[in-house]
Amino acid sequence: MIILASKSASRKAMLDAAGVAYQAVPADIDERGIETNMAGETSAHIASGLAVAKARAVSALYPDGLVLGSDSLVVVDGKRFNKPVSRDNAAEHLRFFSGKVMELHSGAALVRSGDVVWQTAAAARLYVRPLSEGFIQSYLDAEWPEVSYCVGAFRIEAMGVQLFDRIEGDQFTVLGMPLLAVLGALRDQDVLPA
Repeated sequence: MIILASKSASRKAMLDAAGVAYQAVPADIDERGIETNMAGETSAHIASGLAVAKARAVSALYPDGLVLGSDSLVVVDGKRFNKPVSRDNAAEHLRFFSGKVMELHSGAALVRSGDVVWQTAAAARLYVRPLSEGFIQSYLDAEWPEVSYCVGAFRIEAMGVQLFDRIEGDQFTVLGMPLLAVLGALRDQDVLPA
């Protein structure tokens, strides 16, 4: 069994659907501090670095376990966005995203005894349609506070799909974890049958 260093409902749902046994233990890390320390790195490297940090934090509690960390970040017009801190902040994000291309980077890492045994990152491009103020408010009426836990202020498996005209990239990456690569790494670690 693996330990998932996350409280993300979508990451749990992906592992559940794929038939992967795991125990979820949320990681307690300073994500903004890590991002600041990684300033100048690519978005993919930062997403992967956050995944490693989460996995290492939980690995310290479970040194004999194989810990899976994952994280996602969103970039629009060269600006990185974190999870919205309030409904007003979510509305600001959505206004900024309107009519633009969102780059979503999802990183994943496996850590055992504090050592990184595997890591990766994947990207998707999401084309945000022009969003009216009326849509933004009705969307947040329905989706707040659930989207406060989501980078990009959306859940693709819920009403968030209405934000987009087109998506390029892996559905699992958009959900927050490059699952196919993770499953391959778990097979390589003999956690899943080959």
